[in-house]
Amino acid sequence: MSLTGAQIITEYLVRENVPYAVGLCGHGDLGLLDALVERQDEIATISVHHESLAGFIADAYHRITHQPLATFTSCGPGSANLPIALGSALMDDSAFLAITGNVATSQFNRGPFQETGRHFQADFPSVLRPYVKRGFQATRAEQLPLMLRQAFALMRGGRPGPVHLDVPLDVFVDRTDEPVPDPADWGTGRPAAPGAGRAELDAACALIRDSARVVIVAGSGVEGSEAEAELLAFAREHGFPVATSPLGKSGFPSSDPLALGATGRNGTYQANHAARNAELVLAFGTRFDDRATSSWLPGYTYSFPPAKLVHVHVDAQELGRNFPPALGICASPREVLAQLRERLPDFPPSGAVAGGRRRWLDELGEARAKWVAHTEPHDHSDATPIRPERVLAELRGALPADGILLSDVGVHHNWIVQNWRTDAPRTVLQSWGFASMGFGVGGVLGAHLAAPERPAVAVVGDGGFLMFPSAVATAVEYDIPAVWVVWNNGGYVSIRDQQKLYFGADRQLATSFEHVASRTPYSADFAALARSMGGEGLTVTEASDLGPALKTAIDLRRPVVVDVRVDDAAGPPAAATWELPPLPHPEPSFGWPQAQQGTR
Repeated sequence: MSLTGAQIITEYLVRENVPYAVGLCGHGDLGLLDALVERQDEIATISVHHESLAGFIADAYHRITHQPLATFTSCGPGSANLPIALGSALMDDSAFLAITGNVATSQFNRGPFQETGRHFQADFPSVLRPYVKRGFQATRAEQLPLMLRQAFALMRGGRPGPVHLDVPLDVFVDRTDEPVPDPADWGTGRPAAPGAGRAELDAACALIRDSARVVIVAGSGVEGSEAEAELLAFAREHGFPVATSPLGKSGFPSSDPLALGATGRNGTYQANHAARNAELVLAFGTRFDDRATSSWLPGYTYSFPPAKLVHVHVDAQELGRNFPPALGICASPREVLAQLRERLPDFPPSGAVAGGRRRWLDELGEARAKWVAHTEPHDHSDATPIRPERVLAELRGALPADGILLSDVGVHHNWIVQNWRTDAPRTVLQSWGFASMGFGVGGVLGAHLAAPERPAVAVVGDGGFLMFPSAVATAVEYDIPAVWVVWNNGGYVSIRDQQKLYFGADRQLATSFEHVASRTPYSADFAALARSMGGEGLTVTEASDLGPALKTAIDLRRPVVVDVRVDDAAGPPAAATWELPPLPHPEPSFGWPQAQQGTR
C-alpha cells in the first residue's frame, strides 16, 4: 500500500509503541501533523509553547520508562531551540527521536524561508551533530523505513542517546510503496546487554578478595541498565558500602546502612572519605566527571593510585578516560553485578581482610555520624527566609517514597545532590552533564506522562522558571498535575557565589535580580503567574507554612506553582572541591583540617 513519508513515520512510531509525539507546529512539519491526525487513537500529540520543553518532556519520560518518545519541530528557529534538550539527554544517556522539518528538497540551496546553511544546503543536521548519537536526513520517502528502524536500534543500543531525523517538507507528503518494517523482526526493542568475560570476572574477584577497604560507586548506568536490585543484593551479601555519583543518586536506597550518599563537591563527607581512602573502588556505570570527582584532583574525592579501580561501563570510551583502571570491563553493570554475585563466593577473603572490612564499616559509620550531626539540625530551622535544608526536608515529608523529584539547574541542584534522601529507583531526575536550565521545568510533565499514578514535583530556580514558564500553560491544557517548587532566592545564586569566591564580594554583576535604577531586589510573583495561565499558585515565606503548602499542592492534582522564599546566603557545606582552571580551587569546608593531618 502506498503511504506518504509522514504516514510511514507515524506507522512506525505506533509499531514501536511510542505513546506520545511532543512538539510545536510550523510550516516545515505540517505533513507530519496531518498524518498524526489519522492516528490520534494510537499515538497522542502534545503541543508545547517552546520547543526545548518538548525535548525535556521526552528526556524525562525516557529516564523513568527507558522507552523513547518522538519530538517534532519545524525548520529553522523552531528546531534550533532543541539543542539544549538534546545535549541534556545525550550527556546523561537518555534517548528520544528528534524529528525536524526542513525546506522542500526542490528548494535546497536557494535560500528559501528558514533554510539553515550558507555553506551547505539545508544543513540542519550539522547544527545538531554534537548533540545526538546519530543524525539522518531523508531526501526521499523510501529512505524512511530503514532510517527509522536504525534510529530506534541506535537509541536503545549500547549507551542510550537521542537520534535526529531531518525530513524535508516534500518528503513528508511524497508517497512510496516501501514497506514499513516490523520492529519485532529486527529486535529494535531488545538491545544487547554484554557481560564480562571469564578472565575479566576472575580478575575482578581476585582484586575484591584481597581488599579490605572496598567501596562501590554506583553511577547512572546502574539505573540505566536496571541493575538496582542486583546492586542492592551484591552490596548486602558482602557488606560493601555504596556511594553514588550525583547523577546516580536514586540507584541505591538512602536508608540502607551501607549507603554513603553522593561523591564530589556537593556530595557527603562519608562518601568522599570512603572514595579517597579506599583500597579498591568498584565503579559501575559512572564516567567520573569533574563535579563527581573534585575535578580529578588527587586526594580530594579519589586517590588513584594508590587505590585500585575496577571500572564497568557499557561505553569503552569511558574506561581509562579520567582515571587509570586496574581492570576495565566494557559491559552492562547489571550483567556484571549478576556475574559477580555468582562468582565471588568462590573467592573468600582471608580472616585479616574480613576483619579489615568490619573496621572499614565502623570508620565510615563514624564519618556518617559526624556529617549528620553537622547538617541535620538545619532540617528543622525556623529561620526566615527559609533555610534550604528545611525546604528539602519538608518536601521529602510531603512527597511519597515513590514520588518523582526533578531538579532544574541552579544552587538548589547542589542542595538536592547533597541532602535529598531517596529509596526508590528512578525517582530523582536531573540534568547533570550538560546542566540544561529548563530540564526540571519541562521534564516534570514528562515524568507525569511516564508515571501518571505517582506525584511528580520539580524544584526549579527563579531564574530557570522565568526561562520556560509556558510549561504551566501546557500542563493546564493537558490536565497534567505537575507541581513546581520555585526556589526563589533572587538571582543566579550559584554563579553569584562564584563571583564572590573568585573575584571578590564587590565584583558582582548580572547575577542578582534587581531594579537597576534603585538597586532594590526584583522578584516576579510566581504564584500569580501560575494563576494567570489557569494553574494554582501558592506563596510561602515562613517555614511553618511550607509543609502544609506542599501537601496541598500535591493533593490538588492540578498544575501548581509553590513560590518559596529561600535564604540566598546559605551555601552547601563542601566535603570536597571543584576546580575551574586556572582559578584556584577552594578547600573543602568540612572535614578537611583532619585531612591535612593524614586522616582523610
